[in-house]
Amino acid sequence: MSKLTEQQIIEQLDEYLEAEFTFIRTDRLARVLLPVEDRHQRFILSWVKSLASTQVELAHQFIIHVVRVLDVMDRQTIEEWAEYTLDVYDTSGLHPAMEVIRGVEQYVELSRVREVGSIYSEVQGVLTTFVHGLSGRELNIEQGEYAYTDSETIYLPKVVSLLESKEENFVLYKAMVTMLWAQTRYGTYRRHIIDKLDSLDGIPGLTDLYHALESIRLEACIKRELPGLYRRMAEIKTSVGVVYPDHWQEAIQQLSTRAASADDSVRWAEKLAGETFDITSCYQGCIRLHEVETVLRDRIEREKALLRMKLAEMIDEVTPEDSDKEKRNRSIGLKEKASKAQEDENDILEPGSYEITLDDVPIAPPETVRKLLTSIQLDLSQIPDEYLTPAGDGEYDPDLFKEPDPDDVWQGTYHEEGAELYDEWDVRRDHYRKNWCVQREKEVKPVYNDFVQKTFRKYQGLAERLRRTFEAMRDEDRLLKRQVNGDDVDIDALVEAMADTLDGSEMTDRLFTQMHRNERNIAVAFMVDMSGSTRGWINDAERESLLLLCEALELLGDRYAVYGFSGNTRKKCELYRVKTFDEKYTPEVQARIAGIEPQDYTRMGVTIRHITKLLKQQEAKTRMLITLSDGKPDDIDHYRGEYGIEDTRKALIEAKYAGIHPFCITIDEHGQDYLPHMYGAVNYTVVDDVAKLPLKVSDIYRRLTT
Repeated sequence: MSKLTEQQIIEQLDEYLEAEFTFIRTDRLARVLLPVEDRHQRFILSWVKSLASTQVELAHQFIIHVVRVLDVMDRQTIEEWAEYTLDVYDTSGLHPAMEVIRGVEQYVELSRVREVGSIYSEVQGVLTTFVHGLSGRELNIEQGEYAYTDSETIYLPKVVSLLESKEENFVLYKAMVTMLWAQTRYGTYRRHIIDKLDSLDGIPGLTDLYHALESIRLEACIKRELPGLYRRMAEIKTSVGVVYPDHWQEAIQQLSTRAASADDSVRWAEKLAGETFDITSCYQGCIRLHEVETVLRDRIEREKALLRMKLAEMIDEVTPEDSDKEKRNRSIGLKEKASKAQEDENDILEPGSYEITLDDVPIAPPETVRKLLTSIQLDLSQIPDEYLTPAGDGEYDPDLFKEPDPDDVWQGTYHEEGAELYDEWDVRRDHYRKNWCVQREKEVKPVYNDFVQKTFRKYQGLAERLRRTFEAMRDEDRLLKRQVNGDDVDIDALVEAMADTLDGSEMTDRLFTQMHRNERNIAVAFMVDMSGSTRGWINDAERESLLLLCEALELLGDRYAVYGFSGNTRKKCELYRVKTFDEKYTPEVQARIAGIEPQDYTRMGVTIRHITKLLKQQEAKTRMLITLSDGKPDDIDHYRGEYGIEDTRKALIEAKYAGIHPFCITIDEHGQDYLPHMYGAVNYTVVDDVAKLPLKVSDIYRRLTT
């Protein structure tokens, strides 16, 4: 393939960089590319096209800087550099992405680090699951400049590359999380410790010394509770050469005992103060006392108020007939169960190891109260008596204890608390946009009107027919052929066996047929379009279909869930719970179906990825995802046309790789134009009349699962 001429390069750059509107001098850029080998010319131009589809100036700067590193970077590294630039642009904006483009030499070094390093974005989910499985207060994990905790959130660096391989550096990440969790679990930041350190603030280096000594104590605690992980942590310390001064041995010995507490670490820090020491840090992180103190004081006041209010609610529930005066005279106590005794002050009463008493009679607190008691004890080492005094009327705002309204996160400056992040496929880049879509689960508000009764009256005959059909599916037997034992002779198998004996082959013993009762092991999720285009008859038909389908599925006993979906840009992708897999089909579920209302747009890829994750958690032989929609993927932020279709197709391919069978039921008369590409030639059906939808959905389900 011959080299491109200057004019050919200009023509391509004019198109990719929209030179007519951006006024970029493509003739100058063409002269930069002209001396480059033909294979490099086409490679660079392909990436210019991809970058320009997102941001023209990134593509412009890419040409300028890529030419000077062609001799020191291979194609794979250049591709990774371009992809990383796009990821930075997605998450941080144009200026940080431009710094990546211009700092290509720094990226070469970063790519080496990334090759052996463990990357936060890739392990955050695993580490979050890990820390949530540990005892004590439930902690969040976020990315920060370095490793530390404010006692509610663990902050971790973007990349960990201290060790020689990804696997070792992942273990180092895990060790960081464990050490920072241990600080919250074993009293490093109890209120009296923070107060003591504040009073000693004038002693130079005391906080760092306390941190080093406290890390020794915490390692001993981890060794007792997580011995397997501790062994890996000890290997890391040895590999990076952590060595303590000889005269610390007495302190190390005392701080490693079970009876040691954070007070002992403070005492030893005072004793050793004024000394210079150099201890290589690996997984210990650092201490940010000011941030801890701010979070701690806010939490102490908040949790005291919340606990007292919750205790008042518990008394109201247990003694609804009592007067207010009688309720105020009730005595609340906290009693440790006999199965566990506290061995030292570092042991907290875990949820379930204690009980609340009302006038010395045990009552069962809800999980929220158990977690509150645990958190309070972590901060104060005990539950003060005043915390167990139920709140009186008007003492504070009861809204303090309410869960945040999911809608509130979209008001004002956007934040992603409580949401899940998903990648999205960008066909123009041929690359995922990392953590691009923000998915939040919400619950459909139940509507108690006459919709359910009207639907059953309207389809009385159809409902009866469906009942008989699905009962037959539940009870049907299947004829198994070529069995060792059975009720009848398998003629086909017998003929083949006799033919085998004639040519000297051994005769099989599988000569019988047997009737076998079908055992259904199916989990199916229904993904219902709640976009604005379903308003009117389509919405009515969807709701009627779901009611009839749920009635039929209850006869079969299949596990099923129903979710509605809608969205408004990548920042507001919403999944509406109608019925979860673990939930029974109740009048409330029927009322939620009645409450399904059209919302915004149809961003399908993120919803498919989220429901795929939910389906993967179901232990079933057959797992299905059935979409009920009125049209193609669509949203207002360029999620339409080829982009939306290709992202949805990619999400469906991911679902298939996960062992999930997707199928689409649509009333879009143009569905045949795009559904074969997204779902495959046989994994969709077009219902040509909205009025027929309730008649078709159950019939289609029957055919799919038999």
